[in-house]
Amino acid sequence: MNFAFSTLGVPGMDVADVVRIAADAGCRGVELRAHPEEPVHAGLVAHERRDVLRQFAAAGVRVLSVAGYARVAAEADDDAVYEELHRLIHLAADLEAPFVRVFPGGGEQSRDAADATAARRLGAAAEVAAEAGVRVLLENHDSHPSGADVARVVAAVGHPHVGAVWDVQHAWRAGEDPARTYGLLEPYLGYVQVKDCAGRDDTTPVPLGSGAVPLRACVAPVGPDGWFCWEYEKRWYPGVPGLPGLLAAGRAHVEGLLAAG
Repeated sequence: MNFAFSTLGVPGMDVADVVRIAADAGCRGVELRAHPEEPVHAGLVAHERRDVLRQFAAAGVRVLSVAGYARVAAEADDDAVYEELHRLIHLAADLEAPFVRVFPGGGEQSRDAADATAARRLGAAAEVAAEAGVRVLLENHDSHPSGADVARVVAAVGHPHVGAVWDVQHAWRAGEDPARTYGLLEPYLGYVQVKDCAGRDDTTPVPLGSGAVPLRACVAPVGPDGWFCWEYEKRWYPGVPGLPGLLAAGRAHVEGLLAAG
């Protein structure tokens, strides 16, 4: 099984500690939150990027994804969005990460307007991503919380270097059945963000399997060859227990769900 975690769960931690935690817990990858307040971001210069890659490679852990904050449907200047996308793509390429995560960010626009803007920008970025050997993945988030929302955009782009991240909690809270979400996103799926919470109206993170998110229904159809990344949002909920002590049990829980089918 390919299990990873997001550095959203270990905010501000340096690269050496992130790599050590991943290796100790048997994680094969890490989703790096690419924000200026984190150790890894698009402002790193070449030797700093090489050092990050060296640390991951030495531990046998890969950078699964650069989790960026570009909002491809936002009412914003095209050039600014394109610049952010390109910076994230090149950071991912330098770190040998296969994926870049982006958000919709459509705000209060009509669905058609937001979809069209996102598809146009992703289509333009796709050629840059193809040259870099990276896939740009749109997460079901904010204005586009369901699999159906993301599938509309990615299908409109129609490029193999544009795909989807499935955040299981967002789709479930939007009322979409996991089987439907998977069916819609499977042709485009890069990886799955697993998480758990107390309920639809209480998104406080809890250990995998102890909350209300139907993880079995989300994990089983993807199968053991897929990538599962635990996005434990301690960055936004500082009072919850630390992720490092939960990681091994979380990985084992997902392995058990896959084994049960």
